[in-house]
Amino acid sequence: MYKSATLMLALAARGASAFAAGARKVSATALRATSTVVEGEEGTESYAQYFVDADGSKISPWHDIALMDGDAYNMVTEIPKYGTAKMEVDTKGENNPIVQDMKKGKLRFYHGPIFWNYGCLPQTWENPNEEHPVLKCFGDDDPIDVVEIGSSALVPGSVTPVKPLGVLAMIDDGELDWKVVAIAESDPLAKELDDISDVEAKCPGVVSGIREWFRWYKTPDDKPINAFGFDEECLPKAKAVEVIEETHASWKGLRDGSIDAGKLWKGN
Repeated sequence: MYKSATLMLALAARGASAFAAGARKVSATALRATSTVVEGEEGTESYAQYFVDADGSKISPWHDIALMDGDAYNMVTEIPKYGTAKMEVDTKGENNPIVQDMKKGKLRFYHGPIFWNYGCLPQTWENPNEEHPVLKCFGDDDPIDVVEIGSSALVPGSVTPVKPLGVLAMIDDGELDWKVVAIAESDPLAKELDDISDVEAKCPGVVSGIREWFRWYKTPDDKPINAFGFDEECLPKAKAVEVIEETHASWKGLRDGSIDAGKLWKGN
């Protein structure tokens, strides 16, 4: 199994080398972080990257950063291109800092680098209480993930306006875990890419590389391969925007208390 996973990750890398109006109505108090501050020591369980506003007060990258920046969507970068440490927004921690994921008491690392920038969209939530009508599985209880395919490595903790291009319906351990494929608006190729068909035409191998990387990346830990709904198709931009709007609506329910938050930290 491990050799198979290594092979598939190598194939994903080869593919990646080919290209190294409801949601807009966000609260007027929604912010874009001006900076981040680190507490604890990198590479330890104590590490936490907090987001702060212009006054130096801690804010939540999940709840206090606007989903949209004009016509673009704000991506919070958790893991830069070629990173191996599994960093993520701590949805249960106060102010939701970026921390390194833990499994069985150990810091979590990928078994090989991720070949794209990886992060999430603020003010979104994949509702674990809601069953998808077609896929018949529930949300994974996290903000929606973004795979940014631009040429530059983004800084962890940065907030980058991105253009959604498509979306993969990954099913991980029975949970729906959408992966939005996007590109930074500042990337040189952004003007040439408007939908997932453009990515397939101009950047062949990228979509399949993403799919195979996420299919196999957990298998070195003796986990099963991940599946993909909708016949494994990367759905077009219109569907990606629809999914983002649905998860934004779920986040609103989380915040106003109409949907049970469980152990999540839903802000002040």
